[in-house]
Amino acid sequence: MSCALDERDFRRCCRLLLRRSKQLRDGWSWEPVQGSEEGYLRKTAVRSVFLDPEGSGSDSEPRASGPSGPGQQEEEEEAADTDRRVIEDEDEDEDEGVCGVSAGSSQVLQYEYHILHSCSYAAPVLYFRAFTQEGRSLSLEAMWSSVHPNYRLRLQSSPLNTISLQEHPLLGQPFFMLHPCRTEEVMRPVLQAAHEQHRPVNYVLSWLSAVGPVVGLDVPLKYSTLLSPAASPGSSSDTD
Repeated sequence: MSCALDERDFRRCCRLLLRRSKQLRDGWSWEPVQGSEEGYLRKTAVRSVFLDPEGSGSDSEPRASGPSGPGQQEEEEEAADTDRRVIEDEDEDEDEGVCGVSAGSSQVLQYEYHILHSCSYAAPVLYFRAFTQEGRSLSLEAMWSSVHPNYRLRLQSSPLNTISLQEHPLLGQPFFMLHPCRTEEVMRPVLQAAHEQHRPVNYVLSWLSAVGPVVGLDVPLKYSTLLSPAASPGSSSDTD
């Protein structure tokens, strides 16, 4: 079965999500782009996060443990010292408007989440950014360090892929993005199960439930009552 989500079905899913969000007072809104028919879902949230510099960077994978000789130990210690110096240097050179990583620091951050439709991938895409209370935006390194270690490993080994810094396609501003190139692998089992059980599913809601928690965007369980045949790809009816 096809897992593609076209623009029409995307907007239908968004309308249903917005309706339920209003009931739950969950803060989602639809933001139209001035002078265009395009738009996107938007939500803001305040979170207290622990910035772990040991996990900053998309290539920070757990290292296999095992016996090592004196030479290897010296190399590992030297590499660790180099990493620490690099982090310290980057903190000193950081632009005033960008927040880097402070060792083992906890910060209150203002997150802004956008959900857009990608015609290229026929799928929703999550863009997001975060600011400190002083209004400084998080660097890519700091963003990676704010992701829980379990989710960092998940990003490296699962279809959710990775976080990158991209230009927002509608606003032209820098945003972080969860790349959508393997979204189909996430959604195919969900849609297949719903099809076999003759159960409606909201593509955007199901997708968001899978990818949102990775970047601190949890979906309340009460959204599960939002079920309509119009919410699955290929449906021709609408409940609005």
